[in-house]
Amino acid sequence: MTDADLADLAADAGVAPRWKDVHHQWHEVAPDTLRAVLAALDLPAGSPRDMADSRERLARQTGGMLKLTTALVGQPIRVHGNGRWELTLEDGVRSDGHTEDGTLPAVDVPGYHHLVIGGQETVLAVAPTRGITVQDAAPGRRPWVLAVQLYGLRRAGDGGLGDFRGIEALAASAVRAGAGGIAISPVHAQFSADVHRFSPYSPSSRVMLNVLHAGLELEGEEAARLESLELVDWPAAARLRLEAHRRDFEAASEADHAALARFREAEGSALERHAVFEALHAEQFAQGRWHWRTWPKALHDPAGETVRAYAASHAPEVALHAWMQFRTSQSLASAQRATRAAGMPIGLVADLAVGADSGGSHCWSRQAETLLGMSIGAPPDLLNSQGQAWGLAAFSPSGLRTHGYRAFIEMLSHAMRHAGGVRIDHALGLARLWVVPDGASARQGAYLAMPTQDLLRLIALESHRNRAIVLGEDLGTIPDGFQDAMAGAGMLGMRVLWFEKAHNLFTDPRSWSRSAAAMTSTHDLATIAGWWSGHDLAWRSQLGVSGDEGGAAQEAAERITDRTTLWAAMQHSGAAQGEPPPPSNPAAVVDASLRHMATAACDLVIVPAEDALGLTEQPNLPGTSGAHPNWCRRLPGAAATLLDDPAILARLAPLHTDVGV
Repeated sequence: MTDADLADLAADAGVAPRWKDVHHQWHEVAPDTLRAVLAALDLPAGSPRDMADSRERLARQTGGMLKLTTALVGQPIRVHGNGRWELTLEDGVRSDGHTEDGTLPAVDVPGYHHLVIGGQETVLAVAPTRGITVQDAAPGRRPWVLAVQLYGLRRAGDGGLGDFRGIEALAASAVRAGAGGIAISPVHAQFSADVHRFSPYSPSSRVMLNVLHAGLELEGEEAARLESLELVDWPAAARLRLEAHRRDFEAASEADHAALARFREAEGSALERHAVFEALHAEQFAQGRWHWRTWPKALHDPAGETVRAYAASHAPEVALHAWMQFRTSQSLASAQRATRAAGMPIGLVADLAVGADSGGSHCWSRQAETLLGMSIGAPPDLLNSQGQAWGLAAFSPSGLRTHGYRAFIEMLSHAMRHAGGVRIDHALGLARLWVVPDGASARQGAYLAMPTQDLLRLIALESHRNRAIVLGEDLGTIPDGFQDAMAGAGMLGMRVLWFEKAHNLFTDPRSWSRSAAAMTSTHDLATIAGWWSGHDLAWRSQLGVSGDEGGAAQEAAERITDRTTLWAAMQHSGAAQGEPPPPSNPAAVVDASLRHMATAACDLVIVPAEDALGLTEQPNLPGTSGAHPNWCRRLPGAAATLLDDPAILARLAPLHTDVGV
């Protein structure tokens, strides 16, 4: 067994034996890393016998008819199979025929259809050639969307934590400012038993909802104290809201319980497994066992007899967690209705995290479809020379194919159910994932190929079925051709002001891609005011994110140059005039930056609330834990009047742009 044999097996399994960095330099993946990644894919390669067995297993995974086959509307369909076929569309219409080469005639109706061919069955997922676009949602307009960190919204009675009623309150103010939608931070389910975990991008489940964001009315001294704070006290606010949920459940009427029963039946196993997990996790965590892999072995199988017996004997507690999902889903639906009723053509834009905590309910519920034993992340790049391992688990490409992409479709449909759009975090993961074996450094990873064509088609199909636009975060080391594939599927990329540079100069927004959303910043980056004033550099230096003193000094020197070139770019676009303001006076730069964004060729503009309000602090500083108040900052002022200040309305006015203007 040679390293070449190992590399061949890895390549056949979709694991790249080498990778190209942001400087276009190639790097070989160490054999030990390849073996560790293959082992996590259930393809051990420690011996010649292992290699032979893994090759047989790989052949079984990739050969024959799959449970789900994707196709495009109006194009001939290729399937694994020959002979007599019968196709039943979702609406019951049937057709049949015979094929000798696995080619079927085109289908003109998008949907999940049922195909039988040569005695084999598959779901035929026929997607439109592209998903819903901004022009479909807002014909003749170039809308802009306000991005808010949901937890940061304020309203009386929220108990110190922003919720979906805060969105309802914000909708009218945002519409008065001209917004066509509200993009919110992820609202994925967290861990009710562990109130100290709250990062929206490290959820327990990307299917279920964070019950802390349900619209609740909270009263009393503790609620008032929490509402007065500048930062969210997540543990205290979580306890308050969970107690309120329990009281509501205990006071539920017969009609409420009947509605809950209907909800549970409609949601099926996804909800039931999550509710059981929440009850189990509380019990096991109280005994010092946080991760489900440390639980007694019999509890590892969500469909096993021990778990079923537990669910039956703890039915009231399981029902409580189902109830919290029910009420939260109702609250989210109400928020989306409020945005549309206020006049927004898009409404809510949900945020879909790139992965989930491997100790959460999603991985426990869908183990066969999840990459366990590995963390996803990013290779060394301009943002992080050591690479990144995010401690998250993502879907397994072979697991998805084997199980008919059910977990992926389930996740998409839930994300779009009560939204007019969805942002896919780290959309590059639809093409390939940087996977790092447990215990290895972020540099000791490898790229794992994903079934891109199938995933993009399913995204377009779910976009069509839910009438939701789709944005993909395409920042980082981008695979060749991926942005074109995104655009072809109707997905918007992202053009962030700080990254749009060529030859060390900021580029003209009028040259940016139309099939993208123009953005001043993101939750992980400095706000305009923070960047211009250098406040972000002060934080980075204070917390050691910049490295040694030399690194901090270099960043400070580069910022001086960048201020000059950014102001020059804004002068060129007509957004700025005169001499650049000093770092101590960033307000004029905030105004000019939004005028600059208004000139972008992009189909959509996204403005973080922090930039609309001219705030200095950013929501998250990557690479820090605890020292910087990540995911805790509350916005100033009530959500209902957040943008009503005349100066803010004037700042946002240039964004009201019709197509072609």
